[in-house]
Amino acid sequence: MFAWIRNKLRPVETRSSGSGYTAQVMAARDSYLSGRRGVAELTATVQSCVSLWEGAFAMADVTGTDLLTRQAMATLARSIALRGEGIYLIRDQGLVPAVDWDVTTRFGLPRAYRLSLPEAGGGRTVTALAAEVLHLRIGSDHVTPWIGTAPLRRSSLTGAMLHAVEAALSEVYETAPLGSQIIPLPDAGADEMANLRHELKGRRGASLVIEGIAQATAAGMNPQIGQKPDQLSPDLSKSMTAETLAAAREGILSAYGVLPALFNRAATGPVVREAQRQLATWTLQPIAALLAEEASVKLGGMVEIDTLTPLQAFDAGGRARALTGIVKAMTDAQAAGLAPGDLAGALRLVGWQEGTE
Repeated sequence: MFAWIRNKLRPVETRSSGSGYTAQVMAARDSYLSGRRGVAELTATVQSCVSLWEGAFAMADVTGTDLLTRQAMATLARSIALRGEGIYLIRDQGLVPAVDWDVTTRFGLPRAYRLSLPEAGGGRTVTALAAEVLHLRIGSDHVTPWIGTAPLRRSSLTGAMLHAVEAALSEVYETAPLGSQIIPLPDAGADEMANLRHELKGRRGASLVIEGIAQATAAGMNPQIGQKPDQLSPDLSKSMTAETLAAAREGILSAYGVLPALFNRAATGPVVREAQRQLATWTLQPIAALLAEEASVKLGGMVEIDTLTPLQAFDAGGRARALTGIVKAMTDAQAAGLAPGDLAGALRLVGWQEGTE
């Protein structure tokens, strides 16, 4: 009887389900940390892509606000290239970058932030509403739309392979006996041979081991035939390291929107210009449009950001030829007495209406 009463009075243990609040917080935190693994951030390939993003945003034409300075644009470009998102606290003095942050959301939209701001004497933490924070993010998914993902995280396997290959090659060039040889010499005393080996040991590019004829004979070799130095340098061509490294680099370049042909040593001027157009048109300008939309909402005015014109990411020759054709067509239309309305209708048929570039 008392046992039954005790069981009834015992509090009921509740557990969260897999789709509950705890699971969502853990998934969000995992997504946040995974975007900063830095697997391949130290490679020259990644830093070259980041420098292209940084330089393009620093040169971008910004109209509608004075807060998005060139320094702020360059810092923001580096942040989104390596982290997938960037946050600035809006103040009258300018935009203050945040080192770390926590966010609370409502209906999947950020509502408030707790920001860690950098200071020379040590960082400090402030709390701000979403309207006070400029938050740019790229590569967001539907599970955590308030978190951006970097290109490296979206191509983590390629980044890990690039890092592994470069790390392996660095270890080979640091520890392998490159240029070392095994040199057969006439027999000598054991002490003399040991002294020679000790003196030559570890000298990169020199003789590493000295082998006597007696040792060769004991090993079953004819001491009079085939006496030549043997190389100890590893044959890396059989491991396909060059092909693997090139493939990994091309994958990282593509993830950042850079045509691999841009880093080809045989690239010519047209290839370089086409790579610039590809990067600016399909990667940088859409990100600039996202930033302009965010800035227009948070800064209270229409903000426009153009990366195509400063980078000259267009076919100048093609535009010149198109302009020449348009002028010639308009001149012929006027000479033929064609009405302006008819000319405008003809231009619309080929997509040359007002507002097109």
